[in-house]
Amino acid sequence: MKRELAEKHGRSGEGRAALWLQMKGWQVLDRRRKTPLGEIDLIVKRGRVVAFVEVKWRASAAELDHAIDARRLSRVAAAAEAVAHEYAHDGEDIRIDVLLLAPGTFPRHIVNAWQP
Repeated sequence: MKRELAEKHGRSGEGRAALWLQMKGWQVLDRRRKTPLGEIDLIVKRGRVVAFVEVKWRASAAELDHAIDARRLSRVAAAAEAVAHEYAHDGEDIRIDVLLLAPGTFPRHIVNAWQP
């Protein structure tokens, strides 16, 4: 039951993240893209940049500071590398972003969070 609730909150967070990114001028290309190497929460594009976005939703803003780590980011980066050719074309830039969400706070967008 706890896992189902976490899944529900995660999906809600991804929806909110997508809406927020759209308000910032991003086009949502895909959601919850599964690859053999992991799942990418959102794939968005603005101009010549395609961002593979890891979304983290937490019950409080204090929990956001520990919501993402190098291991998680490396999995997202590996998954993005596996499918980047499907979304980025003609020399478009790609990057890994993180969007952190908690009730009562503005989303925190970490641009280019993964730099190997």
